[in-house]
Amino acid sequence: MPRKLISAIKEQAFPFNDENLDKVLDAIGDAHIVMIGEASHGTSEFYTIRAELSKRLIEQKGFHIVAVEGDWPSVQAVNQYVKGFADENATARDVLLNAFKRWPTWMWANEEVEAFTEWLKEKNAALDKKVGFYGIDLYSLYESIDEVLKFLSENPQYKVDLEHAKKAFTCFEPYNRMPEHYALSTAKFTGECISEVSSLLQSLRSHEEHYSDAHEEDLNVIMNALVAKNAEAYYRAMMQDAKSWNTRDLHMVEAIRELMKYHGEDAKIIIWEHNTHIGDASETDMKEDGLINVGQLMREQYGKNNTFAIGFGTYQGTVIAADSWGDSLEVFEVPPSKLSMWEGQLHAAGPEDKILIFNDENRELFNDWIGHRAIGVVYNPAFEAYGNYVPSRVGSRYDAFIYIDQSNALKPLKE
Repeated sequence: MPRKLISAIKEQAFPFNDENLDKVLDAIGDAHIVMIGEASHGTSEFYTIRAELSKRLIEQKGFHIVAVEGDWPSVQAVNQYVKGFADENATARDVLLNAFKRWPTWMWANEEVEAFTEWLKEKNAALDKKVGFYGIDLYSLYESIDEVLKFLSENPQYKVDLEHAKKAFTCFEPYNRMPEHYALSTAKFTGECISEVSSLLQSLRSHEEHYSDAHEEDLNVIMNALVAKNAEAYYRAMMQDAKSWNTRDLHMVEAIRELMKYHGEDAKIIIWEHNTHIGDASETDMKEDGLINVGQLMREQYGKNNTFAIGFGTYQGTVIAADSWGDSLEVFEVPPSKLSMWEGQLHAAGPEDKILIFNDENRELFNDWIGHRAIGVVYNPAFEAYGNYVPSRVGSRYDAFIYIDQSNALKPLKE
């Protein structure tokens, strides 16, 4: 297999350059959903290339939604900034540092995102249909509760929903605003919060046509209520089974659908998430564990012709991560990939950056099972071989792949 795969890479790959990035746009065609991954949450090149692809999609293909693996309230501050709804004297750096306080802050408060945020604000100033920047993750349980209560309190015409919200959120009060405490309480769960937050969301949706669309207030209240409902389910699932992963990705899919519905029939969305979320899970060993992800569900719900997934990878370099959850960030050395792994094969085919585009004619050349590196916010290079490779059929997991041979760590913003 190694020689066969190396030969296929040599034959099918394009050098990574501006001209060949346009080949990726050509391959995207008329798809309305483009999912752009990353092999880690701490690699500079993944962020800058993803931003460059997004700029081209916005300018050349009319994409107007960017949905990212971040919490709705925090990313909403960025959305308000790029759409000109925020303080005119603020800068992208100010917004990112103020919005992203929850660990791991480096995922969004970094120089690479800062540069894209400033570009998007400037671009939007010249657009009638402004490009939105939204978070689709669900870790912001209490922040989202606060946002719903604040909106309803400031709009007394929604008194019925305010009383409903107060009742729904009362069940979270004993847990000291710490979701993990709520998760622990569900080991002997009585169902106290499930029906309340679900019925609140249903009530808000039934009244949403009456909400003001100024500064997207109507979208904001619905999305925060959605986060509260699904975050409750996520933290409950953490203690009750191993499928909290599915709860999280199902939420992200639901959030994407809400964004596309809000922006109308012609909605065109760019999704920024880790490879493990946007690369079709049914083409990995995740399937054996009953796990699904955003990439798989997007293909199933919208069709393969209307979706396009771009994966990333690196042979070696540096990355921002932490030793364990909540620890201080560090710059780690990413060791060279083993030859038997996907990234090792890409390096053996030539130590230059490259692009692969998969289609019906060549997918099978890349569909033998092989380990494919994935680095999260917690990373220990010494144990990489035991937990950082996802067995995958790469040619079918993605529609294109961008390989950076020697990669570098993100540049976090500093106060």
